[in-house]
Amino acid sequence: MAAAVGCRRAPKATGYSGYCFVANQVSHSLAVVDLSNFRRWPAIPLDAAPSAVLAHPSRPKAFVLAPQTGTVYEIDAISLSVSGRIHASNQAVAMKLAPSADALWVLSRDPAGLIEIPLDSLRPRRRIRLSAPPDNFDLSSHGRAVIASQQARTLTLALLEHATVERTIPTGAEPSGVCFQWDGKQLLAASRRDRSVTIFQAATGKKVVRLPLPFEPRRFCFNSDGGQLFLTGDGMDAVVIVYPYQTEVAETVLAGRAPDGMAVTDTYLLVTNPATNSVTVLNIDDRKLVSVVSVGQEPREISITPDKQYALVLNEKSGDLAVIRLYSLTEPRAHKYKSASLFTLIPVGEKPVSAAVVKL
Repeated sequence: MAAAVGCRRAPKATGYSGYCFVANQVSHSLAVVDLSNFRRWPAIPLDAAPSAVLAHPSRPKAFVLAPQTGTVYEIDAISLSVSGRIHASNQAVAMKLAPSADALWVLSRDPAGLIEIPLDSLRPRRRIRLSAPPDNFDLSSHGRAVIASQQARTLTLALLEHATVERTIPTGAEPSGVCFQWDGKQLLAASRRDRSVTIFQAATGKKVVRLPLPFEPRRFCFNSDGGQLFLTGDGMDAVVIVYPYQTEVAETVLAGRAPDGMAVTDTYLLVTNPATNSVTVLNIDDRKLVSVVSVGQEPREISITPDKQYALVLNEKSGDLAVIRLYSLTEPRAHKYKSASLFTLIPVGEKPVSAAVVKL
């Protein structure tokens, strides 16, 4: 039986009917990779350096943010061209899709504020003015925004429907990252300088608990049901796992050298290791090492295709997109040291920093 299992043939890989759009900072362009055949189309030129790409929730379109000029570009995935643009502010920080999926919210540093851009018009509508320069933000499914300001050491809670500030919460430590718990009832503020995550009640702003960490947290992501928060940062070759609903640090797990970006599936936590040009794959349930995959130089961002068939890894230094077939992580191996082969490697441009998959 063991021999039969070991010799089983893997199902044939299939493509995904869509494009992966990749923002290249240095070359001021948007790379286009056809995921149906993993071939690259000509890049779409931009007139500023992009930092983020988001897919339209229901149409074959993408949106690209150029923070230094405060510009949002609309990309048509049929014509593979810029179909619209808007100057949202003098300098932007980040953008997110509204919980209602009908608008973008753009965080602006100059002037300080949060700006709503409806997807159907691409014209600014509501604005929420902020009293301090913002650094990052998150949106909840319950129609709230939370904005972190390191300079002011505050979290600002705002109501999206009314475009008003609800309350300002002093954090004490500088909030370098912030997110909502999945049910929107709590806020989690990470502080690099303080090496901690502090949890606040969203309804009252009251501090629930401060959780010390063994490193300076820089990255975080939730598992599929929101019950586990994974963090990486400077100072330790590990991932810290926080249970937000229980308000406790659950475990610290080794995850390769200098772990950075992360992505999750129902089964795996994938972690990029820029120092070793690899991706470490852990089993979410038992925290055990599943595989180590060699990719390009300095992998940082990683995402999963909507069909959960592939992981897409952006290699900043070598300027390419590494594609990992997730099925290869489950194949039986004869050796104790587990390594999976790369599905393909596609050149995309200079310093790729963000990617989004648009279904056709």
